[in-house]
Amino acid sequence: MTFSHWLPFAAIALGLVLTPGPNMIYLVSRSICQGHKAGLISLAGVALGFIFYMICAALGITALVMAVPFAYDALRIAGALYLLWLAWQSVRSGHSPFQLRTLKPDSPRKLFTMGLVTNLLNPKAAVLYLSLLPQFIDPSQGSVLTQSLTLGFSQIVISMLVNGAIIFTAGSIALFLSGRPLWQRVQRGLMATVLAGLAVRMVLDVRK
Repeated sequence: MTFSHWLPFAAIALGLVLTPGPNMIYLVSRSICQGHKAGLISLAGVALGFIFYMICAALGITALVMAVPFAYDALRIAGALYLLWLAWQSVRSGHSPFQLRTLKPDSPRKLFTMGLVTNLLNPKAAVLYLSLLPQFIDPSQGSVLTQSLTLGFSQIVISMLVNGAIIFTAGSIALFLSGRPLWQRVQRGLMATVLAGLAVRMVLDVRK
């Protein structure tokens, strides 16, 4: 695979990871609550979720999941319910995800598991690999499987680098908000609205 063939895919992958979503929200909130190390452990779980979907797509298994309405809908609804629960927690707790506070630390195992679950409950990850990768694969350039894995791992590396940077800058956002109560209330309401909006969009997102 040539660099000129890979570069457009990398640019699209970068644009996608910069779009706020459940993964980014969870990583930021966990980094603020428990520190950079906890954020990185959670990020490892997110990465494993991406690897799972990438391998499924490369082997053609994801196509089967997308072809079975019940399998797709069950995953989509479970993800939506999880997002609604996060939105409710954001409002009920009275705290902003960016607000500095002391919480009972989660174990590394739980951090990793929650990062994995957050990613696996978002069927858009599966759709991403199933719909995007084939557009950049050229059978004349060699093994289709090798090209799929190359593109998939490229997306994962880009996602990990960007999210890693976000984890280490989450504290700066928290410091900015800590002395501004109005900003905290606005941010908390905005966060709950975004989470609920993502959940509703996921529920209404009927397969074409």
